[in-house]
Amino acid sequence: MGSSNVKKKISIYSLKTKKEILNYYKDWTANNQYNKDMIDWKYEAPSNSVNLLDHYSNDKNIRILDAGCGTGLVGELLYKKGYKNLHGADFSSDMLNLVPKNLYSSIELLDLNKKLKFEDESFDAVICVGTFTFGHVKAKALGEFLRILKKNGLICFTINEGIFKEYKFDIKINNLTEKNNWKIIKFLKTSYIIKKEVESWICLARKK
Repeated sequence: MGSSNVKKKISIYSLKTKKEILNYYKDWTANNQYNKDMIDWKYEAPSNSVNLLDHYSNDKNIRILDAGCGTGLVGELLYKKGYKNLHGADFSSDMLNLVPKNLYSSIELLDLNKKLKFEDESFDAVICVGTFTFGHVKAKALGEFLRILKKNGLICFTINEGIFKEYKFDIKINNLTEKNNWKIIKFLKTSYIIKKEVESWICLARKK
């Protein structure tokens, strides 16, 4: 589906600046409305991604970065599957304020479009769900995720169907593959937000 058609489906998709988006999240998180909407809209990206990562992970003790963790929807699903060494990062303090207490071992307020504060090869897995979307994180962040990922570590992420080519994710993914930075295990289009009729690409890769 074309970028312009997808952009019309959810109002936050039309916002252009970081300030606008942060203000939107401030309002959206009031009275826990964001989490309520995600349930009502049947936001399936978290469960799709966690199930995929879990299928290819053979160790519940791995150190996982939930990049763009928001209110902790992905973290909660990982925790229920037995993953406890979880670390969250997001650029919205209002979203982070809704994260369940003690879900993550650490939480960082940071912009995923910038160089991350984490050391090289400091995580066994990186999961990034719902963050590669309109006005949010750009494709170059994949390079940073690979930097902080250990050799043979897993990276799982979704890309909103409306930005895949507009934000040049197709080019970035091809470049990383051609340079032998990772091996793609799964790459397919799947449900994202069912009631809004938005789909996403989902990718699982292993760092070489």
